Amino acid sequence: MEMIIYFAYLVILFFCLPFLLTGIVRKVRAFAQGRRGPKLIQFFWEINKSWLKDPVLHNNFSSISNLAPRLAFFSSLMIWSIILFEWAPFILIPFFLAMYRFSYIGFAMEGATSFGGMASGREILLSVMVEPTFILMILAAQSHIEISETPQGLLIGFLFLILSFIAILAELAKPPFDDPRTHLELTMVHEAMILEASGRHLALFELSSSIKFSALLTFLVKLALEHSKIFKSGMITGVNPEFLIFPMVIFLAIVMGFWEANSVRRKWTWIPEFMGLTFISILILGTLVKLS
Repeated sequence: MEMIIYFAYLVILFFCLPFLLTGIVRKVRAFAQGRRGPKLIQFFWEINKSWLKDPVLHNNFSSISNLAPRLAFFSSLMIWSIILFEWAPFILIPFFLAMYRFSYIGFAMEGATSFGGMASGREILLSVMVEPTFILMILAAQSHIEISETPQGLLIGFLFLILSFIAILAELAKPPFDDPRTHLELTMVHEAMILEASGRHLALFELSSSIKFSALLTFLVKLALEHSKIFKSGMITGVNPEFLIFPMVIFLAIVMGFWEANSVRRKWTWIPEFMGLTFISILILGTLVKLS
């Protein structure tokens, strides 16, 4: 019976969490800016409305434009299912992230617009900077290291998670790496690549982005839960760590909403140096966690 409840819990998270987290981020961001904001389920109705419409494409579009949204949706679903159900090694995640990125860039370059070209270049820059750091995070997630209960161990583990959160912000193109709140194509990454998308294609792209957002936040939560000794040491008894995923991911979504409302985008020349320091710091902190 416990296994049935646990599997049903994961299935509910799989289908509901992408819509809920996007709604929470929008609601919290609006609250932080003094606005009422949309309803929590508004994102679901937006996807449903776009899905019922046929995409509008000009004659020069090829089959890539029809394949790219489906490829993005498929790759995001694979990432989400691997992280949530753990049916495959996490090391496969970078391959599906690359597939996801290729679909966006392919669609943007197919439109042959200046905004799509600029955004594709920024997306490639972010991927080059983030991928080594993300692979380090995956290696840490697949290892047997544990955060000790000493003050030094807790501090090192907390800093490791903060740097991992920064890497996820870069992967998601959130502030300070990008600022989609401005609604200016010159400062956008993902949004500028899908300016030509409409109807069902736009619904697939938006849903894929939301699924990826949920997957990476869940990955960060699992990274914290699976390498903590609080459950093995008896500090918390009678609680399945997996059932803490939902409240902790909701908390991260709330933090993300406040972060988007109060942070600003930095210059692109600042990104390579910052992500290089993040990579080195995660490498050092991962070694210190292992030694502690």
